[in-house]
Amino acid sequence: MTAPSPLAARIGIVGVAHTPFGKLTTETVTSLVERVTVQALADAGVEPEEVDEVFVAQFNSGLTPFAFPSSLPLGAADGLWGLPMTRVENACASGSAAVHQGIRSLLSGLAGTVLVVGVEKMTHASGADVSRALLGADPRLAGTHSPTGFAGLFADVAEAYVERYAAADWLGDVLGAIAAKNHHNGCSNPWAQLRKDLGVEFCSTVSDANPVVAGPLRRTDCSLVSDGAAALVLRRDPADPLAVVAGLGHANDHLDTSRRDLLEFAGGRLAVGRALGMAGIGLGDLDLAEVHDCFTIAELLVYEMLGLTARGEGRRAVEEGWVHRDGRLPVNVSGGLKAKGHPVGATGVSQHALVALQLSGRAGDMQLDGPRTGLVHNMGGLAVANYTTVLRA
Repeated sequence: MTAPSPLAARIGIVGVAHTPFGKLTTETVTSLVERVTVQALADAGVEPEEVDEVFVAQFNSGLTPFAFPSSLPLGAADGLWGLPMTRVENACASGSAAVHQGIRSLLSGLAGTVLVVGVEKMTHASGADVSRALLGADPRLAGTHSPTGFAGLFADVAEAYVERYAAADWLGDVLGAIAAKNHHNGCSNPWAQLRKDLGVEFCSTVSDANPVVAGPLRRTDCSLVSDGAAALVLRRDPADPLAVVAGLGHANDHLDTSRRDLLEFAGGRLAVGRALGMAGIGLGDLDLAEVHDCFTIAELLVYEMLGLTARGEGRRAVEEGWVHRDGRLPVNVSGGLKAKGHPVGATGVSQHALVALQLSGRAGDMQLDGPRTGLVHNMGGLAVANYTTVLRA
């Protein structure tokens, strides 16, 4: 396969919107979509009649009976009537899939302005129903009942890590440190579901308040079940964007885990390489990254996947402070999925919005000191659908 060509046009994020993530009992999928549609268009200073195409991300997988959200933005803005509107789904990477579809539409020249909305409503469902829905992304377990759900799959990853790298004596503490970092960061995020600094000791210790969920994974090692929505307005050749797209990469891996190395995250490595290559930069040129920490073991493996450390040495990134706010590559300054929450269809859109806010100096209490380049990493399933975007100020 030939290397990707440089982007054919300047694509920018010109407006964003974000609801709180959490248990939003008074909200529906419809109200969440309408809310962020109005807010994103207003933030961009774009009239509905200026939009050329709309993409709506939602995983759903039976979480709500209604599963046809593509036209919901119309309820917020009559001026969107008649536009092509498409629901985009790629498991937990649905949000980034929709963002990338919007970018590709703009690059094609068929659109000049695109609205992207990501949404999910989850907290009304029972734990068993959420588990069943998420397991719809696994071909072996889809349609079955599992008391541990997707946590069980990532527990298998953690156990494989222990075996390969003789990590039994230290992995729990490292995963606890990752969780504590993200919970500390989440305290500065006004949209985060859990704004509480839990501390390393609590996150590293099994207790009644922090029980084992599956294998070596405790409650603090698992992302939150959430409601929420986020939206972006993308524009071709914008005058004053919050951020511009410098590179993007997408790579899918085998669903059958017997056909790949669970600890490699090879599809993610390929997607990151494609995005950095398109942007013409290396890892050292990044000022922050928002990555898919659905479980703390996933963030640990992302450190290694990105090339921050060698395989089996990801612990150094957190133990030596590289991924903290003041480190060489701050990771999940928003609190990540771990503290911010993980309304599945909204997650990737949220990640792009938050990096854009950082690059434009609008991140409020989360703001880093003058970042210029950021990376978004979002994955669906157990590192099956892998998306990366590089954004520049």
